[in-house]
Amino acid sequence: MFKHVVMWKLGGGDAAARSHSAARLKAEFESLRGRVPGLLHIEVGIDESHVDYACDVVLYTEFASRQALLDYAENPEHLRVRQRLGDMRTARHQVDYEVSHEAAHADRDPPLPAGVSAGHPPGDTDHVQALR
Repeated sequence: MFKHVVMWKLGGGDAAARSHSAARLKAEFESLRGRVPGLLHIEVGIDESHVDYACDVVLYTEFASRQALLDYAENPEHLRVRQRLGDMRTARHQVDYEVSHEAAHADRDPPLPAGVSAGHPPGDTDHVQALR
């Protein structure tokens, strides 16, 4: 499986214009669901932190193979979305990476042993005491 993650910083005169552009970008990319062979999962998130160094939108996708990801780049549906969005972005960042079969099919982290909580070593009960 291949994962393809893209983050955009959007242009626009003000926060309302960027918000409108982000919603439009989200809708356009979500329209690809079920239309691109080998595209297993698509998720589009709009930043809520509004910190100056954050990107405005993130696209997270999973593809069945490297070839499916390569084919996506030239897929007519993907090209349609790219054309419709034009030049609304001011910056774009991308990461593509392969995930092993085991990692791709793991639904969640393995359960912790009894008496151990995430982020706390075994025998650490101070965090529990505060709740009592």
